[in-house]
Amino acid sequence: MDLQKTPSSTEGKLHFLDYWRIIRIRKVIILAVFLLVVITTTAVTFVLPPSYSSTARIRVERDTPDITLFGMPSASASYDLYYLMTEFEVLKSRKILDPVIDQLNLNKKYAEKYKSTRDYTTQESYDILSRELEVKQFRNTSIIEISALSSEKQLAADIANAVARGYEKYRDELRTGKEDRGYKALTNKLAALAIELKKKGATVDKMKIDGQIPDIVDSGQEFQSLSTDEIRRLGMLKTDTETRLSQAETILKGLKAIQGDALRNAINVAHPTPQLTQLMQDLSLTEVKKASLLPDYGPAHPEVKKVNDVLATINAQIEEAVAGIMNTMDMQVQADRQILKNVQDKFTSAKQEDAQKRSDYAPYRNEKREFDTMRKMYDSLYAQVTQEEVNSSISKKASVEFIDQALPGIRPVKPSKILNISLGCVAGLLLGVGLAFFIEYLDTSVKTIDDVEQALQAPVLGVIPQNVGALIHEGPESPHAEAYRVLRTNVLFSRKDANLRTLTVVSGGAGEGKSTTIFNLATIFAQQGSRVLIVDSDLRRPSLHKLLNVSNNLGLTNYLLKQNKLEEVVQTTPQPGMDFLPSGKLPSSSMGILNSAAMRAFIEETKSRYDFVFFDSPPIMGVSDASILASEVDMAILVVQYRKYPQQMTLRAKQMVEKVGGKLLGVVLNNINISQDSYYYYYSGYYYDYYSKSDDSKPSSEKGAAGSKSGSGKAGLDIKQKY
Repeated sequence: MDLQKTPSSTEGKLHFLDYWRIIRIRKVIILAVFLLVVITTTAVTFVLPPSYSSTARIRVERDTPDITLFGMPSASASYDLYYLMTEFEVLKSRKILDPVIDQLNLNKKYAEKYKSTRDYTTQESYDILSRELEVKQFRNTSIIEISALSSEKQLAADIANAVARGYEKYRDELRTGKEDRGYKALTNKLAALAIELKKKGATVDKMKIDGQIPDIVDSGQEFQSLSTDEIRRLGMLKTDTETRLSQAETILKGLKAIQGDALRNAINVAHPTPQLTQLMQDLSLTEVKKASLLPDYGPAHPEVKKVNDVLATINAQIEEAVAGIMNTMDMQVQADRQILKNVQDKFTSAKQEDAQKRSDYAPYRNEKREFDTMRKMYDSLYAQVTQEEVNSSISKKASVEFIDQALPGIRPVKPSKILNISLGCVAGLLLGVGLAFFIEYLDTSVKTIDDVEQALQAPVLGVIPQNVGALIHEGPESPHAEAYRVLRTNVLFSRKDANLRTLTVVSGGAGEGKSTTIFNLATIFAQQGSRVLIVDSDLRRPSLHKLLNVSNNLGLTNYLLKQNKLEEVVQTTPQPGMDFLPSGKLPSSSMGILNSAAMRAFIEETKSRYDFVFFDSPPIMGVSDASILASEVDMAILVVQYRKYPQQMTLRAKQMVEKVGGKLLGVVLNNINISQDSYYYYYSGYYYDYYSKSDDSKPSSEKGAAGSKSGSGKAGLDIKQKY
C-alpha cells in the first residue's frame, strides 16, 4: 500500500459542510459578536428618547375653474406625471417651512430640546425640521400625507397641520398672484397698443388724403389700378395680333412660291372669296362644255370658238381676282404689323404707368398693412382681457383640500424596540459570521487532511483527537487507543522493508504533541505483541520520563559517553514488551553527541535487540538534533498540531527531513477537537462512541474488575531496571 503519493483529486471545491465546519469551530467568536451587537442595540434602543409622529392628509390637484370656457385646456389634457413629485419638494422647501418655523417658534423649542445656550437660527431649525418631516403620496391617489416627528406629541401635530396650512396658503397666493400679474400685463399691453393704433390710424388717413389714394387701394385686397386692367387687355391683344400676323405671313409666303393653276387652287383654299369661287365653278363648267363639243365639231366651228372666248374671259377674270386677293393679303399683313407696333407701344406705356402708381402707393400700403396688423393684435388682446375678466368672476375649485388633520400620537413610533432588536440580531449574526470567516481566511494553519495533502504532498497516517494522555495509564480499552492503532497500521503498511524498524517523530515547532505521539505509538506496538524500546532523544527538553514518573539522571547520554552500559540505562515499564531509555543529563561539552559513531552504533545495537525502536526528538526548526535523528533512523513521521502553526512552517519541516535524506512516511494530525469539528468524526469520534457504548453495556462486575485492574495499574507504576 503506497501512501506516499496523494491524488490530485483532493483539491476539491468547497462544500456547504466546509462552511458549516467553520461556523462550528468559530462559534465562540460568532456568539460573542452576536451578543455584543444585540446588547449594544438593546441598550441604545432603551436609552433613546421616544418620538411621536402625526400625519395630516391633503388632496392636491391643479387649479381648474368650475366652468371650462371655450378654448381653455381641460385638466386631463395637461396631466403631468411628475406633478405630485414636484409638489413634494415644494412642501419641504424653505418657502413653506420658514413661515412654519416662525409661527411655532421652533428656533427656541429646538434650542431647548438640544440644550443650546442660544436660540437656533432659521437655517439650523430648517435643517432639523426637514429631517423630521416626511412627505409621501397615498398609493394611487392625489392625496399627500405630511408626517412630522417630534419628542412632543402636540408639537408633532402642530407642525404637520402648519405645513399643510402653509402649503394651502402658498397655492392660493400662487394662483391669485399669477392671475393678477397676467391680467395687469394684458391690460397694460392693451392700453399701449391702443395708443399706438390711434397714432398709426391718423398717419394712414393723412397719407390717403394727401396722396389722393383711391378706395380700391385702401381695400384689403391685392392692389389693382385701371392701368392694370389695360395692361392685361393690351397683353391679350398683342398676343392675338402676333398670332394672326404670323399665320398671314406664313400663308402669303407660301402662295408667292407657287404659280398657275396651283396658285388658283391654293388661294381658293387658303383665302376663298365668293367671286373667285364662282369663277372657278364657271371655268369648270365651260371646260366641260368644250370637251363635249369637240368630238362633234372641229376647232373652227362657231360653237367651239364661242366656248373658247368664254374660257379666255373667265381665265382673265380669275387672274385679276387672284392678283387682287394677293394684294389684299399683303396689305393685311402690313396693317397687322402696324397694329402690333401700336399695341406694343401702348403695352409698354401702360406698364410704366402701373409701376409708377405702385411706387407712389407703396408707403401708404406699408403703413396700412402695419395698421391692420396692430388692429388684429388689439382685437386679440381685447378678447383675451375680456376672457380673463370672465374667468376671474368664475369660482375656482379648491386646489388644496384638507382630508384629515394631524392629531397628537397615542404611542411613540421611535425607537421601534422590536424592529431595532431584530435588526441588531440579524446584524450581529451577519457580523459574527463574517468575522469568523475573515479570521478563518487569515488563519493559514493546517485545518483539514486536504490541507496537509495539498500543501505537503504527503499522506495523513493518523488523526489524533484532543486531550489524549498516555495510553499506558488509560489501558488498552481506552477510546483513544483506536486512533493510534490506525496510525500503527498505516506505519506498517507504509514501510517498504521489514528491516525498517527504527522510527522518530518530528515537528516544526514546540508543543505539537510529538512526545505523546511517539510514546502512545510505542505503547500500541507493545500492546500488539511487539518488543519495543522508546528512547527519549530530545536532549534539550526531555519529557518522556515525566510520563512514566522516573528519574532522568541516567540515560542515553551516559551510554553514548561510555559512562554506563546499555543494561544499566534501559528501564522497564508497566506495559509488557516496552522498555524505556531516558535521555540522561547532557554535558555542555557534548552538544553534538547525536551526530556520532556511538549514536549510529547504538541504533544498530537496539535494532538487533528489539522489534521496533522509537526515538523522541526536539522541534526540527529549533535545533539540528531532529534533522540528525531523521537521517540516522529508518523512518520519520511529521506531527502537525491542528490549527497551531502556519502551513509554511510545516512544509519547511518536511523539506528539512527530506534534505538530510530521511524517509518521511507521512503526517499525523494531532489535537483534533472532535466535538467542534465534525469533519474528523469518522476518524476518531466513531471509535470513541463505539467503545464508550461497549463499556456501558458490560455487567457491573466486569466494570468493577476492569476498574480495579486499571486502578492498580495507575496507582503503582513499578519502574525497575531491566537488567
